[in-house]
Amino acid sequence: MTRFAPRSRLVAAALMLAAAGMLAGCVTQPEKMAVATSRASVSTEYQGRFAVHYADQTGQIRDAYGNYDWVEQADAVTLSLRNPLGSTLAIVVATPTSASLELPNQAPRTANNVEDLMQSSLGFPMPVSGLRYWLRNEPAPGSHAKTSEDASGRITQIVQDGWQIDYLGFAEAPTSAATPTGGASSAAGMPTKTVTAPRRLVSRMNLVRLNAPASSPLAVKLVINP
Repeated sequence: MTRFAPRSRLVAAALMLAAAGMLAGCVTQPEKMAVATSRASVSTEYQGRFAVHYADQTGQIRDAYGNYDWVEQADAVTLSLRNPLGSTLAIVVATPTSASLELPNQAPRTANNVEDLMQSSLGFPMPVSGLRYWLRNEPAPGSHAKTSEDASGRITQIVQDGWQIDYLGFAEAPTSAATPTGGASSAAGMPTKTVTAPRRLVSRMNLVRLNAPASSPLAVKLVINP
C-alpha cells in the first residue's frame, strides 16, 4: 500500500467532519423549476473546531487539531479543513456519485464516494454520509441505530454503523419558517408571514469508532459554532 504523509491521513481522518424533498401531486413545469431552484439555493453550513486521536499507517498514535467549514448545497458537501494558524489543509467535495480530496501541492484524489476515497487514502472508511445526519442530532436513514434521549427529548447518544456518537452540548438559535398568515403573498398565492422560533443545535459532539484495536484508535471531537 502506498504511504501518504501523516498530514494527508490526518486530514482524511478529520472528514467526520440534506436530504432532498419530493414533489407530490400535480404541479406545472414552471412550479417544478421554481422548487428545483429553491433547493439548489438553500445551504446548510457548520463551522467549528476538531480534534482527532488516531493511528497513522506506520502505527504511531497521533493527536491533531484544527478548524473546519462544512457546507451542504442540495446533495453536495464541501468540507474545508485548516490548521490552527488558518492555512488550508484540505478541501473535500462529496456528492452521491463522486468525491474528491485536494491537498496542498498534490494532485487531487478522486473516488466514486467519500467512503471509498477514505479507504484508499487511509486504509479504512469514514462515515461521512452518516455525519450529515449526526450533525443534526438524528440517526442516518437506512441502517439500524440505537439512541438515548434526555428528559427534553434530545438525543444524547447514537450507536450506528460501528460508531458511537455522544452529544455533550446544545445551543439554541432562531429559525425562520413561512406560515400562511397575513402579509406578503407566497408563490402559491397564499399570504405568508415569517415566524421565528427557537431551534436546538448541537454545539459539542464526540465520535468513537467501536471495537477498534488499541493499536488503531479513531476518535473525533467536534465543536460546532452557533
